[in-house]
Amino acid sequence: MTKRIRAKYKIDRRLGENIWGRPKSPYNKRSYGPGEHGQRRRGRFSDYGVQLRAKQKLKGVYGNITEKQFKAIYREAERMKGDTSENLIGLLERRLDSIVYRAKFVPTVFAARQFVNHGHVRVNGRRVNIPSYRCKVGDVIEVREKSRDMGLVLEAIQSPERDVPDYIEVDHAQLKAKLTRIPALADVPYAVMMEPHLVIEYYSR
Repeated sequence: MTKRIRAKYKIDRRLGENIWGRPKSPYNKRSYGPGEHGQRRRGRFSDYGVQLRAKQKLKGVYGNITEKQFKAIYREAERMKGDTSENLIGLLERRLDSIVYRAKFVPTVFAARQFVNHGHVRVNGRRVNIPSYRCKVGDVIEVREKSRDMGLVLEAIQSPERDVPDYIEVDHAQLKAKLTRIPALADVPYAVMMEPHLVIEYYSR
C-alpha cells in the first residue's frame, strides 16, 4: 500500500482545498495544513511551486495514481494529436476506476480502486480487476450480480453528494454504465478548479 492511500485524509488539508467536495472532508473543519506546523501562514509560491501544486492536486483527485503512472499518462498525452492538457484529462477519465467512481457505483475514488481490484466489475461482460484499465467509447461497465447488494454500492447510488457526468450513461437499477464520449476538461465535474496546462508546464521544464 502506498503512502498516498494511507494518507488520503490529509490530502485536502495539505493542498488547502476540498478537492473532492465531500461534506466529510477534514478540510471543512481544519482549513490549515496537517502536522505541528500546519497553522503557519503559507508563503507565496514560485512558478515552479504553482506548477507542482497543480500536479499534486490533479494526482490527488485520482487519489490512487503513483508518480510513475501519472508521468506515463502525461507522456502518452504528449504523443497524441491535439491539446496535451485535454488529452491528459481524457486519458485519466477513461481509467476503469475513474468511470466506476463517476458512475456512482462507489462513494470515493479510493473505494473505486479497491472495488475493481477485488473483481466486482465487468467490462463488456468480462471481469477486469485492473484499476488503470483504459476503457473505450461504447464500453459497458457493470457491477457483477453477486456484488450488487453490497452496502458500499447502495450507499453510493443513493448519495446526493454528486451527479453522474453526461459523458457516462448509467442505469442504476441494473448497475451498468457506458462511456459515451471522451470528455474535455470542461465536462468533468471537478469540485475545485484543475489546471492541467500547469501540469504540462511542470513536466515540460
